[in-house]
This record gives sequence, structure tokens and C-alpha cells, in this order.
Amino acid sequence: MKNTLALMKREWLQHRFAWTLMAVLPTVLALLLLSFGEVHISAEERGSHLPVALAAASVMGGMGLHMLILWIVAVIIVAGLARRDHGDRSIEFWLSLPTGHAESLAVPMLVHLLLAPIVALGIGLVGGLLASLVLVSRVEGTGAWLSLPWGTLLMAALAMVARLSVGLMLATLWLAPLLLMMVALTAWLGRWGLVVMSLGLGLGSVVLREAFGIGALSDWLARIFVQAGQAVTSSGQGSMVMETSDDLAGGLAHVPVWAWQDTLHAMGQAASPVVLGGLILAGACFAMLVQWRQRGAQHGG
Repeated sequence: MKNTLALMKREWLQHRFAWTLMAVLPTVLALLLLSFGEVHISAEERGSHLPVALAAASVMGGMGLHMLILWIVAVIIVAGLARRDHGDRSIEFWLSLPTGHAESLAVPMLVHLLLAPIVALGIGLVGGLLASLVLVSRVEGTGAWLSLPWGTLLMAALAMVARLSVGLMLATLWLAPLLLMMVALTAWLGRWGLVVMSLGLGLGSVVLREAFGIGALSDWLARIFVQAGQAVTSSGQGSMVMETSDDLAGGLAHVPVWAWQDTLHAMGQAASPVVLGGLILAGACFAMLVQWRQRGAQHGG
């Protein structure tokens, strides 16, 4: 456990500048735009529910935006993770620790793909609260922001943090075969790995379907992308359609119940043979990565 924490700490510190920049930049830009930009609210939307609707949109939007940005950055970093350790000799550090190659590969992946985006949710929550202060104060005054139903609003926000955190883990399960395939191909082929993977899966699925009438690959890709997206956003359990500020304000009290039910439904969808098959493929890619890393370490030594 101690060695695992050491690996997590080192990986986090190695990319702390990128994480800090990606975490702070969206909030700074949002605050600048809301402070000095023009805010247009139609007459139909003005009413007693407008302040809480603006605050809810700021908080929820801030969390989602931060998580999305950090996850995209994480995928980019993870793509070159295995090859990086050989290029900058980071592998010498991993070999100095009493940990195996498997743990030295798995821990950085988990830090980037799960830990960093989940931390970004908390940062997005704080950033969203700051954005709501600026936005509501400009539209309705600071008093309106102070008089918001903070109990209901914060409970809804925390429920969404939990829902998005679990959804991120489930989406990672769905996408695991593609993510590990990406890391493996990049390790072997460098920058061409992503090109080979994109052309192989994208063009290959089209050729198989159009030329040979085999749609298994394209159907598999469509399934995992759709399910990964639903795992994060909404699995289809219940309805949380909010088209107006009144809908948004009134629906906040129902967010915790919806989030719980939707999380359970998303977890049920992940109990699928498609996920199991994908994890087997991901495990095979990971095993090949470990062997590639072992050979590289021996060669470097």
C-alpha cells in the first residue's frame, strides 16, 4: 500500500503543472467572461426561480466542464505513458521501488483516468459556486445569491458529484479495451500508434460492414461508445428534462433520488457480456504491455 501511494504521488507531482492549469483555467475564463461580458436574459425567463436556476446551471456546468477537460488531458497523457517511461528513463525510478511492472503501469493509469477527473469535479464545484456568485449578482443582485436555497442546491450538487464519479468509473470499464489498445500501440509504434488504431478500427469497421456485410466490429464500437456516454450522463432511468428556469429550480429537490436510481441502472447495464469481453481484451493488452516493459527494462539495464 505504501509503495502504491508513492507511485500515485510521484505521478501526480510529475504532471502537477498540467493538472493545475487545466483545473484553474476554465474557472478563471468563466469568471472573466461573466464579470465583463454581456448577460442576456429574456423577459420570459425572469421570475422568482431565475436566481436558483442560474446558480444550479453554473455549479452543474462547472463540474461537468472541469471533469471533461481533465479526462481528455488524461487520455492524451495515458496514450504515451508506457513509451514515456523508456524515453525519459522514468522506468529506472519504477525499478528502484519494490513494485512489479504491472503495478507501475496500472497505478499511473488509474491516477490519470480516474483520480484526476474526480478531483476535477470538486474543483468544478468550487468554481461553479464562484461563477454563480458573479452571475446571480449581476442579474439579480448579491442578496438574491445569499438567499438561495443552499441546502437543496448543495445536496443536488453533491449527488451529481457522486453520480458523475461512479459514471466515470463505469465509462472507463466500457472503454477499457480501447484505452489499453491505445497505450499498447503507442508503446510499440510511437505517434503512429493512434493513427494505426484509428484507421484500423474506423476504416476496418466500415470495410467489414460495406464490403463483407459483417457489422460486428462497428456494432461493438457503437455499443461501447454509447454505453460509456450514458454511464456518465444518463442511463435512461427516469426523466430529468429541464427546459426552463422553473423546471430547473423545481427539479433540484429530485436530483438526489434520480442520481441514485440512475447510478443503479448504469451499474446494471455494465453487468454485460460486452464489458466482460472488453475487460478480457484489455487484460490481454495490459499483459503485452507488461512483457514489453520487462524487455525494455532488461535491455536498458
